Amino acid sequence: MYLPTHFDEAREEVLLRTVATYPLGALVVNGPHGLDANHVPFLIDETSKSPRKLLAHVARANPLWKEAKDGDEALVIFRADDAYISPNWYPSKHDFHKQVPTWNYRVVHVHGKLHIKDDERFVRGLVARLTRTHERQTGSPRPWKMTDSSPEYIDQMLSAIVGIEIEVTKMVGKWKLSQNKEAGDRINAAKELRKRGEQAISGAMLDTVGPKN
Repeated sequence: MYLPTHFDEAREEVLLRTVATYPLGALVVNGPHGLDANHVPFLIDETSKSPRKLLAHVARANPLWKEAKDGDEALVIFRADDAYISPNWYPSKHDFHKQVPTWNYRVVHVHGKLHIKDDERFVRGLVARLTRTHERQTGSPRPWKMTDSSPEYIDQMLSAIVGIEIEVTKMVGKWKLSQNKEAGDRINAAKELRKRGEQAISGAMLDTVGPKN
């Protein structure tokens, strides 16, 4: 990924928080038929910090877990918020007419080694953790839990999936938030995005305001 210095976000806690907030990752591997991408929700393994690990599962019918070799290099891409930026939102454009459209975004690339976990105990624990994590976010007074269904049905569902573990070797964050523009241009563009309901990326842009990079 092309990464100018002023767009580099290297703080591990920020990258991990972004992965947790936007957990649907694009898992990219180089299989026997070339590059392949699968979109699956990931969970950060809080029990392992060195190395970091990401956990997920795929359908047993998905050829990924058979075609990939244990220890293969993998890339997982997590995309946070993004938005189009009009040159008209930069006050300096109206003075000098030297601005062009662009697109702002935040992404995290996680590089690591892929491990297949075809293990019922692993998969059961993973699904339970994924369920607890995401059911909390629904705000339901009675979050769904695995015991809401019969043990036989849950066993059947678990047998149809295979666990995935990514042993993290590197995390790269790119926060393209107009850091290469003057503070006044950044602030006004962020305010325009906020008017349009783009709260997350607007706030992220305002967080970057400071001396021009």
